[in-house]
Amino acid sequence: MCLLTTLDQNYLPQLQVLLTSLAVNNPGEAVTLVLLHSAIPEERLSSIRNQCDACGYSFCPIRVDDRLFQGAPVTRQYPKEMYYRLLAPHLLPREIKRVLYLDPDTLVINPIRPLWETDLKGNLFAAAAHTGKTELASGVNQLRLGTEGDYYNSGVLLMDLEAGRREILPQHLFDYVARHGRELILPDQDVLNALYNQRILPLEDALWNYDARYYRSYLLRSGGLYDLRWVMAHTAILHFCGKEKPWKPKYIRRFGILYQHYAQLARNRWGAAI
Repeated sequence: MCLLTTLDQNYLPQLQVLLTSLAVNNPGEAVTLVLLHSAIPEERLSSIRNQCDACGYSFCPIRVDDRLFQGAPVTRQYPKEMYYRLLAPHLLPREIKRVLYLDPDTLVINPIRPLWETDLKGNLFAAAAHTGKTELASGVNQLRLGTEGDYYNSGVLLMDLEAGRREILPQHLFDYVARHGRELILPDQDVLNALYNQRILPLEDALWNYDARYYRSYLLRSGGLYDLRWVMAHTAILHFCGKEKPWKPKYIRRFGILYQHYAQLARNRWGAAI
């Protein structure tokens, strides 16, 4: 499996927690981790490299050349890093055909091989919408972005890089941001939905991109099926969406203690500073 993440050095401890959860719950998997970044010093990457070596993973950090974004609208609100995941087809080596992007604020708590092997059926991406929890927000997003389908979360993306190299044009993306920058709230996620909404294969969010804020909503909408036991047995990827994060001292939501479990493992095994 080839996994992709994009982050700055402040999120390296969270990446160590994610990798710990991946290794614990996907033993024996051959994994290549690709990290796209703009300015992380090599010495700061040593903790990730050492952890990957210990887990038997390959580690491929790629420092993105700023010159690729000379024609891109870049501001404090829209840093160049926001383009990385969508432009991964053009930033990753051509021998990589498929990649699974994960935000660093996720945990992998069950096997993800079935997601990796998902047939994209000719689509550019596979992604989950959190529509069932936020119908009003989804309708607003459709009106705001001029789309008709669900509003997909960009924190977990299975990507066909070969198709992306043909269909995702960097200048097209830059032009869209230049024209609609004032309308974008979550820039990279908004661009994903505005430009590629019809090229996304829907995933079941309860399995592959569970929004950790909405346990009660999942439970109610499933008629009581998606309780804690079900989540622990079936959900593969927990996503700590939003501003509240489980590594912060005042986090009180239900899955915070699970995150702290993996954070403690990461501290004990790899010296993660979290």
